[in-house]
Amino acid sequence: MNYNKSSKFLELYGWDLLLGSIAAFYVFMAPFTKVEESFNVQAMHDILYHGHHLEKYDHLEFPGVVPRTFIGAFLGAILASPVVLLIRFLDLPKLCSLLVVRLVLGCIVLSTLRFFRIQVRRKFGHQVEAFYVMLTAFQFHMLFYCTRPLPNILALALVNLAYGFWFKGSFHATLCVLVCATVIFRCDMLLLLGPIGLEVLLTRSISLWEALKSCVSTSLLCIGFTIVVDTIMWRRFVWPEFEVLWFNSVLNQSSQWGTYAFHWYFTSALPRSLLAAYPLFVLGMFLDRRISGYIVPVLSFVLLYSKLPHKELRFIIGSTPMLNVAAAVAASRIYNNRKKAFWKWLNIMMLGSLLASLGCSIIMFLASYDNYPAGYALKALHQIGLDTVVVKETWVHIDSFSAMNGISRFSENDFPWRYSKEEGIAMEEFRNRNFTYLLNEHADIDGFKCLFSVKGFSKARLHIGFPPIFLLKEPKVFIHGNMRSQDALYLKWPGCKKDII
Repeated sequence: MNYNKSSKFLELYGWDLLLGSIAAFYVFMAPFTKVEESFNVQAMHDILYHGHHLEKYDHLEFPGVVPRTFIGAFLGAILASPVVLLIRFLDLPKLCSLLVVRLVLGCIVLSTLRFFRIQVRRKFGHQVEAFYVMLTAFQFHMLFYCTRPLPNILALALVNLAYGFWFKGSFHATLCVLVCATVIFRCDMLLLLGPIGLEVLLTRSISLWEALKSCVSTSLLCIGFTIVVDTIMWRRFVWPEFEVLWFNSVLNQSSQWGTYAFHWYFTSALPRSLLAAYPLFVLGMFLDRRISGYIVPVLSFVLLYSKLPHKELRFIIGSTPMLNVAAAVAASRIYNNRKKAFWKWLNIMMLGSLLASLGCSIIMFLASYDNYPAGYALKALHQIGLDTVVVKETWVHIDSFSAMNGISRFSENDFPWRYSKEEGIAMEEFRNRNFTYLLNEHADIDGFKCLFSVKGFSKARLHIGFPPIFLLKEPKVFIHGNMRSQDALYLKWPGCKKDII
């Protein structure tokens, strides 16, 4: 009886356990966050640790280039709050709370991916579902990013729901969910809403009047909701995603953060994101006509996004789940025909590409593991400080590079530790300030001695032998102690050159 129950449980939730385990592994192995995640990370910290004391919130001191909505942060913080209360009661490090909020976000995204996967199974069968999970598990970016509090990932949860409703034939729900994602989390989801809306109209799945009623009513409701919540939190009248749309599309200011060629998403981002699924999804479009009507709008979304000069893989991550379906359809067809002459070679190539995908994902993880040097640096400084009895405040200055590469408020400790992210301090001015320690990207600072440094990922290099790719690291963050301070640990450390960690 117990065996039957266990078998039933694995049948129902086995795929979820596999994907969830990989995502959780990424959380524990790379717990820190980068600048793109900073708003939602700091917001969740402040909601959990400062409550209604808005004057202590990070966004009022460091508002960023454009405002973002607090709705996603509230959702994550509320769901994580029972466990965080236990963490605070047990006086555990704040970093444990960061792990909790990231795991909560991962559960939200993967639960919506489960909903979509169930619709895939109903439409294409169990075998396509199995290949879908296998392709997703062998890819790096989807499961690595699904726990990271980016606006794109919050929108991805709703995009997964929309895809599921689309497969289910609930076209009203499909449009409403995409409108919600567009208005609240990512205005650029309009580029996905448009092609999908046009497709359901052209196939007469929904009338123009019904589509307008659904979209307009949902838009008004979501606009009102985000304006009420974010006006309170930002202390000014604001609709965050409208300001983002104006900044990125009308003023085209996002290009200040770098530009890529028009074809970059198709020649770089999608191949890295999909790996083995990239050629398979193209094949799947020709092997099963049912999938073409779903893939064309998604590819149109990527094509439309390609017109924006500033490009990042996370901008189009919402296309990955649907493209994986087409790839799974092709993989299933190849597997079913593997005993035939031509298909036999395709099957061998497919198996080889899956192994290559796994290898690429491992390399990408190893690079990402070393991509948060400041987080590891501050953690090491805290651990070293445990050996020193300090009765007065210990001030740590965190420069902009460190703040963008692994440090958030979840990384900070309580008294006697105090932190400053003050910007614009000239290098020669640090000696005149009362900082005990500095986390800085520079190796030499007047008046301070370098205690140790932390290496970070630099670049990948091809290597003759095994493994074929060698990851190079170099010192990224330097921890300096004030030579005038009696609390600094510089007396115990011979210097950076001998203490690279």
